[in-house]
Amino acid sequence: MADEGDVLTDLNPDPAAGANGADTQPSAGVISQYIKDLSVENPNAPQCFQWTEQPQIDVQFNIAADKISDEVHEVTLKITCTAQTSQGNLYLVDLAYCGLMGMRNLPDEAAHAFLFAEAPRILFPFARRVIADASRDAGFPPLMLDPMDFGALYQQQLAARAQEMQGEGATPPAGEA
Repeated sequence: MADEGDVLTDLNPDPAAGANGADTQPSAGVISQYIKDLSVENPNAPQCFQWTEQPQIDVQFNIAADKISDEVHEVTLKITCTAQTSQGNLYLVDLAYCGLMGMRNLPDEAAHAFLFAEAPRILFPFARRVIADASRDAGFPPLMLDPMDFGALYQQQLAARAQEMQGEGATPPAGEA
C-alpha cells in the first residue's frame, strides 16, 4: 500500500512543476475540430455532366487564428476549390474547417508557429476528406488535394514579411523573423 508521498509523486511526477502543483511546462494540442462552414455549388447541373472538356481546378487556402481565451484559439483552415471549363463552372466547394487549439506556457514565437503551421498541418487531412466527399457528392470524381507542407509555407510567409519590413526601412521587432 502506497503512502501519501507516493501518491503525490505519481500524480505530479514532473519536478519542474511548481510546488503548488501548477503546470509550468509548455503544452499545445487539439481540443476539438469541426466544420464551421461548408458550401457546395453545382451551378450548371445537369448540363455540366455532358461536358467532356478536362476542368481546370483552382484551390485557394487561407489560415486564420482567433483567440477564444488565454489558453484556447480557434484555427480556421479555409479552402476554396473551383472546377471550371470553357463552358462554365462545374462546381465550387468552400470549406471553413476549424480546430480549437489549447496552448499553455508557450513563448509567443512558438505559439504563433503552432497556430499557423502545426495546427493547419493537423487539420488538413480531415479538411481534405471533406473536400473529396463534397466534390464526389456533387456528382464528380473526388477531388484529392495534394499534401501540403504548412511548415515551409509558414517560413516563406515569415521571410516575405521580414523582406517587406526591410524594404520599408523598418526594423523587425525583436524576436520576429
